[in-house]
Amino acid sequence: MTQPRFDELIHPSTRLSLVALLAAADWAEFAFIREQLDLSDSALSKQLSTLEEAGYVEIERPVRDRRRRVRARLTPTGRAAFAGHVAALRQIVAAADSEQALV
Repeated sequence: MTQPRFDELIHPSTRLSLVALLAAADWAEFAFIREQLDLSDSALSKQLSTLEEAGYVEIERPVRDRRRRVRARLTPTGRAAFAGHVAALRQIVAAADSEQALV
């Protein structure tokens, strides 16, 4: 079982959506992520850089068809942080549900 741990770095909605998207994939292409999250190139680059600096995301820039492609994936540290954050959010929701049952 994953230890619940609220993660301030992951919690902002854009990063949470980004990490959730990456959690469902092995690697994701930059263009795919940008389209799925409806972000500008610069906004996505900034979020990916922040997560990469924290060790949560790995970024590759392979050359394919003479063009540099950018792709990203969660690191094991990023997957653990996401799982802990989701567990913490579930705990918060469960507590709220318990309090509603008492009313």
